[in-house]
Amino acid sequence: MKKKEQHEADFEQMVERQRQTIYSVCYLFADERQQADDLFQETLIRLWQGFDLFEERSSERTWVYRVALNTCINYDRKHRRRLDTSPLQMDMDLYAEEERCPAASRLHKRISKLHPFDRALILLWLEDLPYDEIAAILGITVDNVSVRLVRIREKLKSITD
Repeated sequence: MKKKEQHEADFEQMVERQRQTIYSVCYLFADERQQADDLFQETLIRLWQGFDLFEERSSERTWVYRVALNTCINYDRKHRRRLDTSPLQMDMDLYAEEERCPAASRLHKRISKLHPFDRALILLWLEDLPYDEIAAILGITVDNVSVRLVRIREKLKSITD
């Protein structure tokens, strides 16, 4: 297999391993299914652009989280549309789950009212990542993770639907 073909195959395998992680981040930052799909596509573009630069100083999952979170936060800040690309078919639909579970819908609405950094932090916590990995992904200290989570949980309690 040629080097380019192997590189593409390695990328496809990484995306397959990290598909749920990427979509979870995109889902949390999206208001609707189409926006989540757009964010997913934009994240794939960013991952492909940085794939050669990934030096494995952190785990693959940590790197993917950072890229996905940065992509979604930037998208959220700028509210810009991505270039048209052919959509990748998703094999998961968190919006359908939300329709079956009103509590999940309320939680998603409350989380969407948080600052983007807080949304990223709560997502990683909901994904059950250890505090040290959350800290590495977000570039903050473990103590800061703990303090911010307490504050975020209090904010979520006070947000009305």
